[in-house]
Amino acid sequence: MHTAELTPAVLAELRRPRRYPAVSVLLPTHRSEPDKTQDQVRLRNLIAEAKNRLHEDEAVSRADRLDVVGQLDLALREVDLVHAEDGLVIFAAPGEHQVWSLPRTVPARVVFSETFLTRNLVSAYTASAPHWVLTVAADRVALFGGTGARLAEHTAGGFPLDHVGPDWDVERKERIGDVPSTFRDEETRRFLREADTALGTVLDADPRPLYVLGEAAALSLLGEAGTAVKRAAAQVPRGGLGHAAPAAVAEAARPTVEQQERQAVAELHRRLDQSLGVKALASGMDEVWQNVTEGRVAVLAVEEDYWEPVKVTDNHLVPAPAGEPDVREDMVDEIVERALDTGATVHFVPAGELAAHGRIAAALRY
Repeated sequence: MHTAELTPAVLAELRRPRRYPAVSVLLPTHRSEPDKTQDQVRLRNLIAEAKNRLHEDEAVSRADRLDVVGQLDLALREVDLVHAEDGLVIFAAPGEHQVWSLPRTVPARVVFSETFLTRNLVSAYTASAPHWVLTVAADRVALFGGTGARLAEHTAGGFPLDHVGPDWDVERKERIGDVPSTFRDEETRRFLREADTALGTVLDADPRPLYVLGEAAALSLLGEAGTAVKRAAAQVPRGGLGHAAPAAVAEAARPTVEQQERQAVAELHRRLDQSLGVKALASGMDEVWQNVTEGRVAVLAVEEDYWEPVKVTDNHLVPAPAGEPDVREDMVDEIVERALDTGATVHFVPAGELAAHGRIAAALRY
């Protein structure tokens, strides 16, 4: 599976607790030679490491050991390294397995826990900036979802919606295009209200930034007709897209999307600075962990590949060598999961950007 298939619902399902052991195998992969030829060897070595740990782990029953080993073998057969991207993630637990290909590198790791190691999927999902683009014309409202130039038309939840007015002959539509005069027609108003209702259902199930493109008259009427469109990150007065292909829609939305992304990064830094000024900023893994367990984190910022094995001692996190008993190798992942489960916004930033804050920081709600 690929990043385009990630949704908040999918990530929530992946974060739910599993019966131990939930095994996560991560491998940085390569798109070109000569490194690409070694990916298969590295992957088999990591799978072998996972199997050895299963056999040595006394907490794993014989039945679960055989089950998870079988799931790892099934996953291995599904891996497509010929079309590898930059990272591979394999999840295996009793009764299930998944294989994810990511356009972002991951560290080579094998992790046993009661949950899958999802932070790299969350990072890929966040970095890809998935969004919705709604195109509005008098005769058609279409919804597109995806990232950047990779938009695909959404064909569920009632979309696309098509409407033909009583005086819309084919020649007139071909000559005029979106027929902006029809935006004064009551049937068109009713049609746009239906579109707004359908849009609200989609946004509730999969909230993403929304960009609305259409004639100025269409945007105005849609705003009057309902409430869902008011949740848009931006509205772009651009007509002629009623029957446009996904690539054309993506190109039309691109400047606005890029501008909004730049503003989001700047806003993150402003939010952290403001929180520091009012003493509502948590810095470092232990301090962030204390606050996220209390549900106080509103915004979490984490450096991309930051992870650190720790032990819980006297209700505090203490760095510890990996592999020792009771060491938590996936605590950053647990923090990310807990933050998402309590409604926080999570941002991943390049390595070194949070050096002054111990590589992880959080703006607090109170």
